[in-house]
Amino acid sequence: MSDITEKSDRQKGAEAAVDSFRKDLGPFVVAAETTRMPMLFTDAAKPDNPIIFANDSLVALAGYDRDEVLGKGFNFLMADGSDAEALTRTKAEFEGSSSGGTEVLCRRKDGSEFWAALFVSPVRDGGGAIVQYFASLIDLTKHKEEEVRSRMLIDELNHRVKNTLSTVQSIVWQTLRATTDPKEIRQSIESRLFALSRSHDLLTRERWEGAGLLDIAHDALEPFGVSGGRADRIVITGENIRFSPKSALALGIAFNELATNAVKYGALSNAAGSIQIAWAAEKTPAGKRLLLSWKESGGPPVTPPAHKGFGSRVLERGLAHELEGTVQLDYRPDGLICTIDVPLAGDARGG
Repeated sequence: MSDITEKSDRQKGAEAAVDSFRKDLGPFVVAAETTRMPMLFTDAAKPDNPIIFANDSLVALAGYDRDEVLGKGFNFLMADGSDAEALTRTKAEFEGSSSGGTEVLCRRKDGSEFWAALFVSPVRDGGGAIVQYFASLIDLTKHKEEEVRSRMLIDELNHRVKNTLSTVQSIVWQTLRATTDPKEIRQSIESRLFALSRSHDLLTRERWEGAGLLDIAHDALEPFGVSGGRADRIVITGENIRFSPKSALALGIAFNELATNAVKYGALSNAAGSIQIAWAAEKTPAGKRLLLSWKESGGPPVTPPAHKGFGSRVLERGLAHELEGTVQLDYRPDGLICTIDVPLAGDARGG
């Protein structure tokens, strides 16, 4: 009963303060009641700054009924009310020693939290004494969400740049190991950087959310298919299974290496050769996997290379590592066959 009586007395006192407050400030209170900015007034005569007025926007933002707010100290709205630093910043704002407002973490009635920018101004009587504090809050929820999103994007960008630089470094290093001819070095590096750029363009169009295998293959092979009228000599069959950005880049580079080799030594080095590229998703005891085959035919007789070049290392080591699978190169006399066996993510889907 004592708690109920105390609460009733506090509520009556708050309501009386509001009535007096309305009479003193008149039109300003009416304006504060109707504005869309959350606003409140507190009683400066008491140390905990009890709230004597809260407009509709404030109670809507906090999720309380008005009578649940009136008479409560301002810190009642704070989620970090036990945080000494937060309390110090809020106190400084009320005392006028803060410059330009402060950010406070608030808690709604339902327990959810939101950030708000707090601005406090004193209200003085005719003698200059501070009688109330006028406080306005700006909901920073969207701003904070954008901050988090921006940090995530920056982190993702840094990650992509580092991966790209690592790939470029590998391209240059492997090329220099393979030849000392400046012209060949330039052509080799430019070709591979161009392939990397095309894969980046594809992922950018897809908002870096991944890319479909059919799109990856068409995009990587488009320069080889159009040049020299080879479009009808490259046949691609398979669903547009989605891959992550990392896997998409690796596959794009792999297709470029296979096509470059075909132009130099294989099925695209003459007028009669052709390439068949096909893949399918299969369920195995170890999980869902992608089986892809690159088959060349009609080109010059094939002999296994005396040593493994950059392209072979990219495929058998790099691609296998990036996709956590296996890559086999079979140099058959009638044409190269490359077989790629990689696991598919659980959410992989056709398009």
